[in-house]
Amino acid sequence: MISSKEAAEWGSAIMVFASGALAGHYAAVGMTPMQWAGAAAAVLGSVTVAVVVRVWPAKAKASASPHRD
Repeated sequence: MISSKEAAEWGSAIMVFASGALAGHYAAVGMTPMQWAGAAAAVLGSVTVAVVVRVWPAKAKASASPHRD
């Protein structure tokens, strides 16, 4: 079974690949400077999401049996 952490990591990696591929394709076709700025922002944004997904600390899980003194 795939965990939500693994799904988030794979999803963010796919997002980086897709945004880079689309930006590269449209750059090859020809873009205006405004479109270049938008493509750069999209690629940088997807890379930021991928880094955050991998660096963000996991939630601490509660123990199954509470300790009693």
